[in-house]
This record gives sequence, C-alpha cells and structure tokens, in this order.
Amino acid sequence: KDKKANGLTAKGATKKKAPAGRRPAGASREENLTLAEVLEKYTDGPTTGVFTDGSSHPNPGPGGWGFVWVQDGEIEVEGHGTADDTTNNRMEFTALIEAYRALPESASVTVFSDSQLCVKTVTEWAPGWEKKGWTRKGEPLKNLDLVKELLRLYRAHPTCPLAWTRAHDGTRWNEYADSLASAWRRSKL
Repeated sequence: KDKKANGLTAKGATKKKAPAGRRPAGASREENLTLAEVLEKYTDGPTTGVFTDGSSHPNPGPGGWGFVWVQDGEIEVEGHGTADDTTNNRMEFTALIEAYRALPESASVTVFSDSQLCVKTVTEWAPGWEKKGWTRKGEPLKNLDLVKELLRLYRAHPTCPLAWTRAHDGTRWNEYADSLASAWRRSKL
C-alpha cells in the first residue's frame, strides 16, 4: 500500500544552535518549515529522545513520515519517507515503525509521538485486541498490518518507552520530525 522513499542521515548531520523561542501565539500550526528553519526558530523541549511524525494532505491522499533520534541535542539518526495514497494515521504508525527499526535493541531512550491514537493503540489497546484474535468489538481493525508490526517492535525494545507529546507547540525536535514528515511538500529538505 505505502511506498517508501527512505532517507536516513547519521550522527552529526545537524549541529546548529538556535536562538531561544517557541511558536508565537496565533501562528499557523502547519508551517512546512525546512529543517534549518526549524532549528533556527525552535529551542524548547527535551534534548534527548526519538521524535516521530506522520501526515497526509489531504487526508486521505499523499503523505509522509519522519523521525529523528537525538541525544543531548545532537542528531544520532533521522529518517523520512513518502506514500502516494495513504492516511494520516498510516503515516503516524509508519514513522513509529521506522523509528523503532532504527534503534538497536539495546537502546534506552523515550520514543515520542504526537498521535494519541498511536500511543494508546500500542500501550493500551493492541494487547487486548491480540488476545481477542485482532478484533475490536467483533469488527476488523484498521491498519492492522501496521499495528502488529509496531507492537512487535515496541516489545523488542523494552527500554524504549512510547510517550505522547503535544503537536505543534514549539517543541524543537517534534517540530523537526514534523518537517521531515512534510518534506515531500516542498523542494528543500
């Protein structure tokens, strides 16, 4: 279903310091900034973690996903990809899957998503669905292929908890992941 055009960048790819700042009140939630613009504009939030995001525009329609793993404010690994015909939820799940795939099983780092649906699916609901033969209220589940894969990877990384973070609030690395996820919509990464 989803085509991947995966771009991975290794440690040391971006080390630019930025002035302090958060998104101004009333600013657009979808800025579609380049990575350099994000680093220049935003400085708040955790400096260690894996940050993921996915989007489609329109929904359903073409979309993208992205993740960045940072340690003490330095990029360890980042990745992003696209799909021609997808949904926002599929891209959010894909971002998490690709992030967990990039982590060694020995990693110990929090993985952040701004999708409450994805976080709750993996941490609360999927284990129960699994016990019931992968159904919810007797109905088939949407995105089951992605849910199963994400749950498998989440379980394979017991020291990499999954946590929710607020979207579009000026948190530097979440904004960076958003920029990776929307990179397909602009000519410059």
